[in-house]
Amino acid sequence: MNDTLDDRIDRGSSDSVKWGAYAPDVLPLWVADMDFRSPPAVLDALAQRVAHGVFGYGKEPRELAEVISARLGRLYSWDVSPGDIVFLPGVVPGLYLSCRAFTESGEKVVVQTPVYPPIRRAPIDSGRTSVEVGFVRGEDGQLAIEWDAFGQALDAQAKLFVLCNPQNPLGRVFTREELERIAEHCLRRDVVICSDEIHCDLVFPGYPHVPIAALSPEVAQRTITLMAPSKTYNLAGLDCSFAVIPNPELRARFQKSRRGLVPQVNILGLTAGLAAYRDGQGWLDEVLGQLTANRNALLDQVRNHLPGVRTTAPEGTYLAWLDCRQSPAAENPYQFFLTRAKVALSDGLTFGAGGEGHVRLNFGCRQTVLLEALARMRRALEKAEASG
Repeated sequence: MNDTLDDRIDRGSSDSVKWGAYAPDVLPLWVADMDFRSPPAVLDALAQRVAHGVFGYGKEPRELAEVISARLGRLYSWDVSPGDIVFLPGVVPGLYLSCRAFTESGEKVVVQTPVYPPIRRAPIDSGRTSVEVGFVRGEDGQLAIEWDAFGQALDAQAKLFVLCNPQNPLGRVFTREELERIAEHCLRRDVVICSDEIHCDLVFPGYPHVPIAALSPEVAQRTITLMAPSKTYNLAGLDCSFAVIPNPELRARFQKSRRGLVPQVNILGLTAGLAAYRDGQGWLDEVLGQLTANRNALLDQVRNHLPGVRTTAPEGTYLAWLDCRQSPAAENPYQFFLTRAKVALSDGLTFGAGGEGHVRLNFGCRQTVLLEALARMRRALEKAEASG
């Protein structure tokens, strides 16, 4: 393990949502940020920018757009012009802007649940009708798209489909074949695709990420792709994200919807994003190695030491979806593990239909913390099982 990734960093005194939401004796494995220090290149760039001492209005981040454009071409053979990139202070504003720019009041937005809670909330908060489509368990045990229900949901009133890939909380990385089938449905119905791909850099060997907009020029013309350095390089608090919108008409509608409401990215976020994408690959490689080791340790513990709990191997993200319906924690696993194990997880109910009896666990932390949390969970389950 890289020594830097094993640093014992006190996040309880750092205004951390993750570490500040619960009592000090609770191990927080819930909200999706990692406990690892950000790349040295980012820290150096921020230090130099702060030392400059002047924080006036920033200019259009052309250099960062060019770095992103080159990166998307290198990783995905995806030809993106720097002018196609729209910078945002977060992926969530991009979700809300998409709902408001490409649908009218009462029209339908289709989402697949269980899913990241803001994806569920964005249509409803925007005065649209949210249509939730579930998943089915395939022969390999992984959750797969329920194609009949998905096709039925894309009716004449459906104007927008929100994709989450890699999928949060399931950890699925959709295959090219699955994405082509999704795109075919949407193109046939003239439905705009908003694709949340914020975890695209955090995939495990054998599960390459494919941006849905990279499938073809026709798909790209109907797609808003949301990405960010925030999950990849642990920069969530710096509010730097972007949308890729090749279609100039859709891009204009998107930009019009943000006027006066959604600000530009602050200059420190842009500084961090540029340094991360330009000089952070070595750090990312080390983090992916650590996440792979953590994922393997988690799978071993869940399968062999957590009675009644099931999970499948995440293909991407640093999030595991735990099915507790056959365990002593079945009634309310979030509350069970919080009160009996002093481990804070994300409540499956907040992810929509299919989240009942589930919790989401964030394994983007030191492995000693992960193993301690799992040991606490094991003891709580065994004690509950013994007491009948």
